[in-house]
Amino acid sequence: MYLSLYANEKGEVLDHPNILMLGRSGNEWLLPEAGEMMPLPRGSSLVRIPGNIPVGLDMKERLAYFEYDPLVSGQRAYAVAALLPQGFTRTLLPACVGSSGEALLPLLGYAAVGLKEGKIYVAAVQSDEHRKWHPHYYNTERLPAKINRMLKKYPGNMILHQLARCSLEYGCFTAQNIFYQRWEGGIPSMKACNAACIACISEDHCGTASPQNRLDFAPTVQEIVEVASEHLLRARDAIISFGQGCEGEPALNGKRLSQAIRRIRDLCAQGTINMNTNAGYCEGVKLMTDAGMDSMRVTIFSAIEENYMTYHCPQDYSLADVEYSITYAREHGVKISLNLLTFPGFTDRMEEVEALLEFVRKNQVDMIQFRNLNIDPEFLMRIFPGKSPVLGISNFVKLLESELPGVRIGSYTHPVHR
Repeated sequence: MYLSLYANEKGEVLDHPNILMLGRSGNEWLLPEAGEMMPLPRGSSLVRIPGNIPVGLDMKERLAYFEYDPLVSGQRAYAVAALLPQGFTRTLLPACVGSSGEALLPLLGYAAVGLKEGKIYVAAVQSDEHRKWHPHYYNTERLPAKINRMLKKYPGNMILHQLARCSLEYGCFTAQNIFYQRWEGGIPSMKACNAACIACISEDHCGTASPQNRLDFAPTVQEIVEVASEHLLRARDAIISFGQGCEGEPALNGKRLSQAIRRIRDLCAQGTINMNTNAGYCEGVKLMTDAGMDSMRVTIFSAIEENYMTYHCPQDYSLADVEYSITYAREHGVKISLNLLTFPGFTDRMEEVEALLEFVRKNQVDMIQFRNLNIDPEFLMRIFPGKSPVLGISNFVKLLESELPGVRIGSYTHPVHR
């Protein structure tokens, strides 16, 4: 059993001595099971959940809502959660309640936390090696100098100016990697999108402010080639990725990106060229595939058509188009990953699990990448209430590993070795 944690008015995180921790899965509050909790990993941060008070279980197994600090009379208590680093998948949401009429929560991946034997635990499982994405390696003192050095080398490159903003203002890791010259670096290139995903992080579709804004220009082929070739020639384990949080759908820019890919490959053969996409614009995917794209990560909330359409709100494409794009790319040697937007109590519903297994097998997907879906739980559950049995995220991961032995399970894109 884990003790419930809360934050006081000073921002200190404390444990309630008489209340057990509960987690949330969909619309259910429950005690965490074996395999659903782990010691809080390095690189996590504890945060207060705005406008919410904790909910736990008292020693008589009754629900306990505590609005006030049990240690200091008259002071408020606030719900707390962990924000996980890359490579960790949330298994339970925090159990908490907000006031009626409260604004929607920010688009953050809140994970439930508790205390056991004096140590903080979080509801999560490790789904990938996370060294390259550890916050310790980002936002360092030397980052501004590295940004200035790159901007001086390519003073007119608008992509680099956008990435400088993304690095310093948004703290984007893939943007920073361009300047650190290592690992996966992002190259945004497209303003427009052909979907209106509910929890989009660059456009507001659910009534809460998006954490970042899209780029407001159309880069030239030369600008794309400059950034990409510089990274692929110099970076360790180099990957360039089209399709970032500060842009729309890169395949809509397929004509320009395919030209850039051909020129990039004329300059350097090494490294991985990846696209993060909804894969709905088939012609753009085909152009980039034919030009020499190495890997494609396809974002998907559900493999059930109705739920897919409701969440992604696609414009002029369907899930069948996504499957066509995947098939075309795979048959031409592109490695296919699913960017699975993961939400406890939805993703692990049995009907969702069965549909996902069928989708992965049918489309011969190479990898499933878990991505914690950042959205207000109350808002999402009103749209997808659901009644089917829930497997639990940790059991869901184990099931995928046993049922899909040839499919890699992880959290982010890895280099393609040609």
